[in-house]
Amino acid sequence: MSAIDKVSELMAQYRAGFSLPGPLYYDADVFEMEMKAIFGTQWLFACNECEVKEPGDYLTLEIGRNSIIIVRDDNGEVQAWHNTCRHRGSRICQEHKGTVGRLVCPYHQWTYDLDGKLLAATQMPDDFDPKRYSLKPVHVANVSGLIYICLAQTPPDLDYFKQTVTPYIAPHQPARTKVAFESVLIEKANWKLVIENNRECYHCAGNHPELLVSLVEAALPNDTRTHWFGDLMKRKGEEWDALGLPHQPAQGGIEFRCIRLPFNEGVTSMTMDGRPACKKLVGDLTERDLGSVRMFHVPNNWNHFLSDHIIHFRVLPRGPMETEVRTTWLVHEDAVEGWDYDVNRLAEVWQVTNQQDQVLAEQNFLGVQSDAYEPGPYSPAGEFMILDFNRWYTTTMHEHLPPGATSLRVAAE
Repeated sequence: MSAIDKVSELMAQYRAGFSLPGPLYYDADVFEMEMKAIFGTQWLFACNECEVKEPGDYLTLEIGRNSIIIVRDDNGEVQAWHNTCRHRGSRICQEHKGTVGRLVCPYHQWTYDLDGKLLAATQMPDDFDPKRYSLKPVHVANVSGLIYICLAQTPPDLDYFKQTVTPYIAPHQPARTKVAFESVLIEKANWKLVIENNRECYHCAGNHPELLVSLVEAALPNDTRTHWFGDLMKRKGEEWDALGLPHQPAQGGIEFRCIRLPFNEGVTSMTMDGRPACKKLVGDLTERDLGSVRMFHVPNNWNHFLSDHIIHFRVLPRGPMETEVRTTWLVHEDAVEGWDYDVNRLAEVWQVTNQQDQVLAEQNFLGVQSDAYEPGPYSPAGEFMILDFNRWYTTTMHEHLPPGATSLRVAAE
């Protein structure tokens, strides 16, 4: 059976409202198609703009077999290039991050400007044309200080997402922040299970006591699972309206989510005691009790924008059985460590929550590989965001299959 036929058959087994068939979580052919159909075509969250603040600042990230350089050029623009020398393909930037004047391949010293142009290649013949050997570009989009990249030659439209979420996140001014702490976990679980775990809080009461000091399990303004939430949401919504801060759910369909929701009564930040994590508020905000803007964009990113800090989560698969989860905590660019904030206090809630989620995802991954596993039903109230994600996933995978593979079309519908 060909890889395409295998994927098509597995997709045809999918039942809406149920978890995915097991091999969709671990099969190597499925993963290869995902890397082309999803991670090779979609806009992916890369980093915060402040992480490449000055010309020459760069960082790298790995998307399957592709290494990407994010760098600020001499004109102050954020650019992205394939981290592949045009000579014989060697990696150019071999550190995760740094600052350079030029991009120099360490193998044979081919030298590129920060705008990707080849500046020097010694011992080449007279008819060698350096203009033909610039670094291969990657599309870049800046959404209020959040850097997204796309590997496709023609990327999908991002304007609607940008226009829709900007009013929610712009007041927090992500570009005017700095990274206070960074965590990278390598989870022995398929990337979809990592995303699914994030897309529901059905598991929170039994697993995340530290997170629930601040976070209300409600996911929508009219959520009735917590009887007192409606009154809290109404009162906080009126306060945010007076401040000109949007909070109603954005119309993101199955591709993105953006909403401002309150914390538990009397809580102003995601800390162990609910008290502020940083004295200095982000942007030009003056009110502390703003809950958090929760934002998610398929396929690899979610965020929390608070009054006193911002948290970015980035998911990148390292194979069908391993996933990198990078979390960054950001504070106002002028905040002073040791005075305005303590790193341990700032990061401790999500540090422990991420570790708890790692265990959950890894145990889930072991379970879906069992001979006894069969897809189980999702909770419509507690797991509706997973239903949206799976609908997006199956639809996107179907679009990558050739016209003759009709079985997936039935499953996606």
